[in-house]
Amino acid sequence: MSPYRTERPLRRLLRTAASAVAALALLLGWFTATGSTAYAQETAAPATIATAGDGKAVEVRGGDVLYSSIGTRCTVGFNTRSGSTSYGLMDGRCVRGATNWYADAARSVFVGVTAGSSFPNDDNAVIRYMSTAVVFPGEVSLGSGGAQDIVRAARPTVGQSLCHAGPVSGVRCGTVTAVNVSVHYPEGTISGLFSSNICSDRGDVGAPAFSGTTALGIIIASSGSCSSGGVTYYQPVVDLLSIYGLSVY
Repeated sequence: MSPYRTERPLRRLLRTAASAVAALALLLGWFTATGSTAYAQETAAPATIATAGDGKAVEVRGGDVLYSSIGTRCTVGFNTRSGSTSYGLMDGRCVRGATNWYADAARSVFVGVTAGSSFPNDDNAVIRYMSTAVVFPGEVSLGSGGAQDIVRAARPTVGQSLCHAGPVSGVRCGTVTAVNVSVHYPEGTISGLFSSNICSDRGDVGAPAFSGTTALGIIIASSGSCSSGGVTYYQPVVDLLSIYGLSVY
C-alpha cells in the first residue's frame, strides 16, 4: 500500500474552508492586537491558573514586585478592590510611563495595566488586575513563604507600632514618628505624609507599611539606609483608597 493517501474531493474542500477560516481569525486577531495592547493582553490571558516553576499558582501580594513592559520594576503596596475588580496600589514615581505589567522578570505572566497615576503633584498609582490566570490575595508578603492578612485601613498616629515589608531590606518594624510631613523632590513637594524610625533601602519604594492586620501606608522615600540607620516616609493608604474609590480586603 502506498504511504501517501489520496484525499477525496469533499474532504479536500472542507480542509480548504477550515484553513480560510483560521487565516481570517488570525488576521482579525492581529488587527485587535494592534488597536489596543491592553485589550489584546486581556483576551489572551489563559483560563487556567498560571503556575511557577515549582508548580504552585502564581500569586501577587502586597510587597511583591511587578515588571513593566518598558523595563521598570515596581513594588505593590496593597491589593485592593472596587466591586469585583481588583487593583494594586503602587508608587506613582516608579509607575509613570509604564502601561502593561507582569508577575515575572521575563514578562511572560501578564498581570494588568496602569489604571491611574500621579506624580509630582502626588505620588501614587493604581494597577488594574486583568489576568484571570494569576491569584491576588489581600495579604502582604513577609518573605520565606509567610504572609500577613490585611483586613482594614486606618490613619497612623504618632507612637503607633508598625512594620514595612521591603523587597530589598525585608520586614522591619518600629514606630510612627510624625504625621503631616512633606518630602521635597526636584519635580515638586509631596505633602500629607507620615514618617517612621524604620530604615529602608533603595528599591523599597512602594512597599507596604502595616500594623497587624491594618494597612497604614506605602513607602515613597527615605533618608539614610539600613546599614547606617534612617527614616522612612509613607503615603497614607486611606488617602489613596479615597482617591481611587477602593478598599482593602
